[in-house]
Amino acid sequence: MYAITGITGKVGGEVARTLLAAGKPVRAIVRDARKGEEWARLGCEVALATVEDGVALARAFEGATAAFLLPPPAFDPLPGFPEARALGRTFVTALTAAKPARAVYLSTIGADAPYENLLSQHTLIENILRDLPMPLTVLRPAWFLENATWDVSAARETGLAPSFLQPLDKPFPMVATKDVGRVAAELLQETWTGRRIVELEGPTRVSPNDLAQALGRALGKAVHTTAVPAKTWRDLFLAQGMKNPEPRIRMLDGFNEGWIEFQHSGADALKGRIHVDAAIAALVGSLARAT
Repeated sequence: MYAITGITGKVGGEVARTLLAAGKPVRAIVRDARKGEEWARLGCEVALATVEDGVALARAFEGATAAFLLPPPAFDPLPGFPEARALGRTFVTALTAAKPARAVYLSTIGADAPYENLLSQHTLIENILRDLPMPLTVLRPAWFLENATWDVSAARETGLAPSFLQPLDKPFPMVATKDVGRVAAELLQETWTGRRIVELEGPTRVSPNDLAQALGRALGKAVHTTAVPAKTWRDLFLAQGMKNPEPRIRMLDGFNEGWIEFQHSGADALKGRIHVDAAIAALVGSLARAT
């Protein structure tokens, strides 16, 4: 049995679908029983738990061969990242009690960055998970290509895709969420000892200009990218409702300045299969179907 948190999201859902396609039993861990109904129809066992509830999470992990740990996104954390610290401790409590044979934690590129930033939440959780009594794989994927979701509307309406990643012609490590989910499912089925780190990026690096061109091809119109000036970021994020924008700003600095990067510039990272055009076309198609 493979116990999957975050199954209602893109990555967690792809993990589950990959395992089901391989004939593996899957336990869908959901916080809302209604969200588990779709997965029950697909043949999953359903367990109710939140990642904040260590007791319920331990019950959801009981009897599992492997557990997939997907932390909920936290784009505006409190100073010092208390949410991440609490989540890491909850994971350890639940896994220590349930004792699955192994676990895979979805971390991120930048978890080993030299300066504090938004991704340092994963640094903290990775360090807490070192106390686990079972083998652990830490999967560090690149920037998700599906982050372009926020650019589709502007690209369609104005022909412009604003970018916080700069310079606009700089190739950045990016990856499709389907590749992340597929690789995570494959890792869950492997046997290993101790703790290992797996880095993952797409088949090629992608610049903001490349993203704009892919959006244009998917939308059937010319799309260009435009840089959002760094001096405007703080006020912009505050206007959007953020209370603590500094970690997000520092994350963007890290990508742009190059200190958020894979070891050896990704030479040893696994490479996904899905190219930017395919990922963006699928994204645009899914958004069109949802409207």
